[in-house]
Amino acid sequence: MNLGGNIRQGFAVHEMSIAESVLQIIEDKALSDGYARVKTVWLEIGQLAGVETESLRFCFDVVTRDSVARDARLEIIETAGQGWCMDCARNVAVTARYEPCPICGSFQIEVTGGDEMRVKELEVE
Repeated sequence: MNLGGNIRQGFAVHEMSIAESVLQIIEDKALSDGYARVKTVWLEIGQLAGVETESLRFCFDVVTRDSVARDARLEIIETAGQGWCMDCARNVAVTARYEPCPICGSFQIEVTGGDEMRVKELEVE
């Protein structure tokens, strides 16, 4: 049995939901600010947000086809993961969840950044 397809579909469902949410934000803003077309969307996505960016790009293209953002360029800005090590009491760079502290090796790290996602900017007409 090949489970690879199911895993990719699971990611696509997650990214499709994100793309739909981003489109809703864009359409709400277009309605309130009165613009007709979005040319570029800048998304800030944390390294620890669990988003597959290539799947998100594909899903964004699909959901925006008949919208104010059709043919919009999607720019993704990746932000670094950050954490607070409770054992050595330092801010540390975190490249993946559940990895040890790069300074002391402890697994007692609280993520403090890099797990968020937001629409940072829109270029509109």
